[in-house]
Amino acid sequence: MLKRIKKRRAKGLTNYKKRIALLKGNYIRAVIRKSNRNILVQFVILDEKERSDKIVGSVNSSILKNFGWEPKRNIPTAYLTGLLAAKKFQDKGNEVVLDMGLYKPIKSSIIYAAAKGIVDGGIKLRNNIEVDENRIKGAHISSYAAILKSDEKQYKNKFSSYIKSKFDINKISELFEVAKMKINEAQTNNK
Repeated sequence: MLKRIKKRRAKGLTNYKKRIALLKGNYIRAVIRKSNRNILVQFVILDEKERSDKIVGSVNSSILKNFGWEPKRNIPTAYLTGLLAAKKFQDKGNEVVLDMGLYKPIKSSIIYAAAKGIVDGGIKLRNNIEVDENRIKGAHISSYAAILKSDEKQYKNKFSSYIKSKFDINKISELFEVAKMKINEAQTNNK
């Protein structure tokens, strides 16, 4: 067992000091993970009988297509994923602690955007987070696209997934607000 723990620590898979500190609080953990294509928000509790983690609820960013939102891995997507997770699992607990894993705490990152979505969804977070509202709405993406518009090759290279899905980058802030409204309406209707 000790050999496996040392191996996981050496590979950078688990920070056990941080994990034990999170578990001692006995709170529901909001676990936020990002991959190359999606963002995952899970609410996890410690199952003391089986001595393992138990996932209470999970939301993947790919489900946002149902709300008219195409992009898969950016700050607005992270916020909407966190918002949807909070709306879906509001009854599971009203206070959670953020579990970032091995990610570094960077202001206005994807992890913090998802955490801001959880807070705006009505769940209290025991951590302090700072996120720029313009970045949450995707204004930085549309302004970057406007800069690259003059170089057609680079524009198509950077925004190929948006072009393929016919997502208008120039209207990303408006489309964000529409998706946010749909999420809030859908969860209100489900109650």
